[in-house]
Amino acid sequence: MKPLPGGPLPGSISRAHFIGIAGSGMSGIARVMAQQGVMVSGSDRSDSEIVDSLRDAGITVFIGHDASHLGDADTVVASSAVRDDNPELVEAYSRGLAVIHRSTALRFVMRGKTVLAVAGSHGKTTSTAMLASALHRAGIDAGFVNGGVVSQWGVSSRNGSAELFAIEADESDRSFLTYLPSTVLVTNVAPDHLDFYGGMDAIYDAFEAFARTASHGVVLCADDEGTRELASRLSDASGVRTYGVSPHADFRILGIEPAPFARARITYVGEEAEIVLAVPGRLNALNAVGVAGMLVDAGLTLTEATHAVSGFSGADRRFQFHGERGGVRFFDDHAHHPTEVAAALETARAVVGSGRVITMFQPHLFSRTQYMSAELASAFAEGSDHTIFLDIFGSREDPIEGVSTQLILEKLPAGYSHDYEPDWARACERAVALAQPGDIILTMSTGDLYQIVPQLLATKQALDEGDHAAP
Repeated sequence: MKPLPGGPLPGSISRAHFIGIAGSGMSGIARVMAQQGVMVSGSDRSDSEIVDSLRDAGITVFIGHDASHLGDADTVVASSAVRDDNPELVEAYSRGLAVIHRSTALRFVMRGKTVLAVAGSHGKTTSTAMLASALHRAGIDAGFVNGGVVSQWGVSSRNGSAELFAIEADESDRSFLTYLPSTVLVTNVAPDHLDFYGGMDAIYDAFEAFARTASHGVVLCADDEGTRELASRLSDASGVRTYGVSPHADFRILGIEPAPFARARITYVGEEAEIVLAVPGRLNALNAVGVAGMLVDAGLTLTEATHAVSGFSGADRRFQFHGERGGVRFFDDHAHHPTEVAAALETARAVVGSGRVITMFQPHLFSRTQYMSAELASAFAEGSDHTIFLDIFGSREDPIEGVSTQLILEKLPAGYSHDYEPDWARACERAVALAQPGDIILTMSTGDLYQIVPQLLATKQALDEGDHAAP
């Protein structure tokens, strides 16, 4: 049986083995644990850039799962995504080893720290990256564990000497209830992980319970319907502050410029300040104000907080620029939920100007596609000039009968420009053939579609060179 969130902390760990070590949260925890002196190993199903990065950090990573990989580990770390019949998990229980949940391992590396936790249905990875880089810019050597790579450092986590420790708090399995943070930031609350929660009431209950674990302060977005509902549920709680363009927000945004670099002017208790990021997007500006509010709650002045957040250069796979070929710019984004898709396309629209946005989308999870096909179709029809749809990336799930990309296609409005192309090579050729100078090609998925970007760039370059060489 898999370990559950909330288990007791081990007294000590000498040798830890991570099953699924290349996962977005697991890899970061493993890295910090190794930096704290624990001998760390792990396994995953395939090689990847994350695996290479962990190996570069001195961590042994096996490809594939086998009982022998445990070696002489005294503790095994597993996430909710690990299946009960995983041979390494079975072996760990048969040996009587300590088997702990990913969230318990995170609590272990944060022990004795003052925790700043960022949560939300969307935007939490970028916001946590903003928080980590802002703390560093403010001269605070804070540790952090994020669900994505902070672009300026090329890693998703770091051990730190300061008392503060920043984390992305994942709500997908309610494990965020176990972290007991000092301050929390909730960017938004929306329907997601419905295979786990079942409906919005359970999601609101979880976020409310999470917010009430904060010992000092809670920062909520005043512009999001879900966080406004959360604020009403927390009307009896102290230390709740809000941010946004709403006139009722505590950290009130007076104006936002989304491109070419996101800027936000804000006011708080009569003081005005400005944030200027090194990335575009209205949502990035909004999230940056939330992070500034969190830093103020942690003791910085508004001027110090906005200066610290300014200059943020992004998180990998969050509207990440990969190059330009023949006047066509190539970006990649991890968006997979309709709200994230709409936000990424809004940013693309601000950046592209008079050009077109050509999107390649790989749906994530059969359950999410089943629940949200109509909303996904609407987001693409609204924000993308042409979308090339690929097959579903199932990740931890088994296929669901009758659920395929076709569910999204059936809900697109009549006449919307799109293709369904499961073959990656042909999808590349189609995207590149469509693109004209001034356009953007945006790959979008939280699965493995990001790996297609070098192929896209090479296909475009080959096409341009062929055209140039033609008589």
